[in-house]
Amino acid sequence: METNKQTGEILQDLIRINNDRIAGYERAIKELESSDDDLKILFAAMIAESHHAKLDLAEEVQVMGKNVENRTTSSGKIYRLWMDLKGVLSGHNRNTILNECHNGEDAVQKAYSAALTHEHLPAYLRSMIETQKKTFKASHNEIRALSNQEVES
Repeated sequence: METNKQTGEILQDLIRINNDRIAGYERAIKELESSDDDLKILFAAMIAESHHAKLDLAEEVQVMGKNVENRTTSSGKIYRLWMDLKGVLSGHNRNTILNECHNGEDAVQKAYSAALTHEHLPAYLRSMIETQKKTFKASHNEIRALSNQEVES
């Protein structure tokens, strides 16, 4: 029973991280210039990734007989508040937004890595989480490459 509770908490944490990621990219899209359509399209795709991951995680939580939490993490709220403050001070330019998105992607990777450290995670859930982590790692790498490209420009 304790393992089931721990598994549910792990899944809820990942749902909250995906909520943070969705909210972060929605905020980033709003802050972009009209000329940044390439990033708007990319960020919309990343929002869709998180919605898909969240739905898969939520389905497993519901199978466990638990309610799905639709809130964000406390650190995610703090992260968005800091991004808002930084934007006021430095302007929300393309490079700043990419750097903040990169920080967000780092947080997602850490959360997924932490989830995978739990030894009693059922194999089918471990596989699902590993697949999601790999998808998000590709997005992380794309954001990092774009961020580095902006620095070089």
